[in-house]
Amino acid sequence: MRLNELRPKEGSRKKEKRIGRGIGSGHGKTSTKGHKGGLSRSGGGGKGPGFEGGQMPLIRRIPKRGFTSHFPDGAAIVNLESLNRFDAKSTITPDQLKEAGLVRKSAAAVKILGEGNLNKPLTIQAHQFSRSAMEKIQKAGGKADLIKKASAKKTVSVKVKKVLRSGKGA
Repeated sequence: MRLNELRPKEGSRKKEKRIGRGIGSGHGKTSTKGHKGGLSRSGGGGKGPGFEGGQMPLIRRIPKRGFTSHFPDGAAIVNLESLNRFDAKSTITPDQLKEAGLVRKSAAAVKILGEGNLNKPLTIQAHQFSRSAMEKIQKAGGKADLIKKASAKKTVSVKVKKVLRSGKGA
């Protein structure tokens, strides 16, 4: 057998359906799209994912639970075990956590959670602490200092947020 004698297996290659090539082709005139309707038109056929032919889509039929706030608290979370990288008896501020890459630079507040163990005494300054984090910090001989959030200046956006939260419309 030579390369020029190679052929695909009989029946494995099907002829391409060429549509819109005249009545004699069998796929002319409407080009297999039928008469009228959205699917026959150019750009038609894409009603989007979840479209069920006009029936109420599943995503709209199932009950909705819960609530997602458009104005989340925005507190960045730091676990105790990640604070072991700092030197013993040092004071840790939110700015130091941002420099170390433990907290996003845009985070408005920092919350310390009690995941893991703290191996050294540290003074930790944060906006929020979980109860277990406070206990573990004190058990290690450290101190947990609460920082108050800086009050935001009352700008137009803050006023708009209050109106939206009240549900009375703008």
